Amino acid sequence: MSRQHVLPVWFFIGMLLLIYGIIILAVGIIQFSHPAPVVLASNHLNLWGGGLLIALGGFYTLRFRPRRRPNP
Repeated sequence: MSRQHVLPVWFFIGMLLLIYGIIILAVGIIQFSHPAPVVLASNHLNLWGGGLLIALGGFYTLRFRPRRRPNP
């Protein structure tokens, strides 16, 4: 008999956070050498936000990754 394997939704949320974090971090690295003429540009919030999203996405992706379970 075939058993169905359900993937947790948190795994997909972690993957989305990881992908968005990589994109935002890449934009932050590009803007690091060409800062925007705004007051808070010196804080480099794209780098901080991208790093935070990568950390959260990595946590959720690793915590809820699909695993093989031994057959009973």
